[in-house]
Amino acid sequence: MKKILVIGYVWPEPNSSAAGSHMMSILRLFVKQGWQVEFSTPSQPTDHMIDLASEGISSKNIQLNCDSFDDYICEYQPDLVLFDRFMMEEQFGWRVGKNCPDALKVLDTEDLQCLRNARHQAHKADRELTQADLYSDMAKREIAAILRCDISLIISSFEMELLTQTFKVDASLLHYLPFMVNIENYPKAEKSFAQRQNFMTIGNFRHAPNWDAVLYLQKIWPLIRAKLPEAQLHIYGSYPPPKATALNNPKTGFHIKGWAEDAYSVMEQARVCLAPIRFGAGIKGKLLDAMIMKTPSVTTSVGSEGMINQEEWPGAIKDDITDFVDAAISLYSDENQWLQAQQRCEQIISNRYNANLLGPELINKINCVTNDIIRHRLNNFTGAMLKHHSMASTKYMSQWIAAKNSK
Repeated sequence: MKKILVIGYVWPEPNSSAAGSHMMSILRLFVKQGWQVEFSTPSQPTDHMIDLASEGISSKNIQLNCDSFDDYICEYQPDLVLFDRFMMEEQFGWRVGKNCPDALKVLDTEDLQCLRNARHQAHKADRELTQADLYSDMAKREIAAILRCDISLIISSFEMELLTQTFKVDASLLHYLPFMVNIENYPKAEKSFAQRQNFMTIGNFRHAPNWDAVLYLQKIWPLIRAKLPEAQLHIYGSYPPPKATALNNPKTGFHIKGWAEDAYSVMEQARVCLAPIRFGAGIKGKLLDAMIMKTPSVTTSVGSEGMINQEEWPGAIKDDITDFVDAAISLYSDENQWLQAQQRCEQIISNRYNANLLGPELINKINCVTNDIIRHRLNNFTGAMLKHHSMASTKYMSQWIAAKNSK
């Protein structure tokens, strides 16, 4: 029985964020193999964190820049360590390598933080993305973490291509793993066009691309409302700050709803999901949830990025604000167009997000690399170079902080 240690950036909140949902799908897959799984994190508990014990997963709170982690991991002796985002690999990766050198090191990127940050910088400056934006210090850190690990899980086909073509990362170090959907739980029946009302969107308000989308909807919504005066827009999401709740305006049909106990339920009630995402990375959980609940959507090229291949989008992809508004009005008003969009959802889920296919592929990748770990690591010379003592800045910084804190 494999022993798995997951080092989380935060406690999983599958009902709050796509990242939390993705993490839980991986943890549940490991448990399904009969493996012993422990989740550890330096993060503080939250109101919406999942009960891991009920999932058969033990948990442990760990400390940053503290030698107590060495004692902890030596006692646990994992066969595989999964780092949740590159910052956790920076902080704990060298300690794992020192105390459990044979443990397989896997990095779950969630999405490429450097790509999201680069696009955010370009968006704030109101200009196109440049090479200088992309080749940032954050990119150097994130790519270094990928190279130091044995396998990195990449959620978007676009990001797979970016890593291999632009950053020249060897494909053997990467594994494509989008969101895993349990097809058995796919709704057997869906609400009709007539049974659904209103537009909606959902997303954690702490996530910068989501908050920007809410602000952008303030510009978009009056244009939609002018043509559809009875329509309402419901905006859901965890952790709405006062600046978000202050935007609630029932008179104009602009409703800040906040936390949704069941994202699928509110998605199923809506006729159209709006996701005017102007920057970000990875793939968008809200748009996958819309497909699962067969709710057509209107989004941008960034929103749809990496989510489909040759399939046609179940709704519309528009970057220009006028085109976005026209597409939203048309999809909301035209039942035939809406039904055609709805029919595309199930095919996309089956083709690209089927957990019954994706789960075994991940386990096979883990087993193949584990069984040939010596050769795999010999072939990754750049990763070995980055772990050499002359490059171990994160290690020595952490040791300096630990020594300082002990005084």
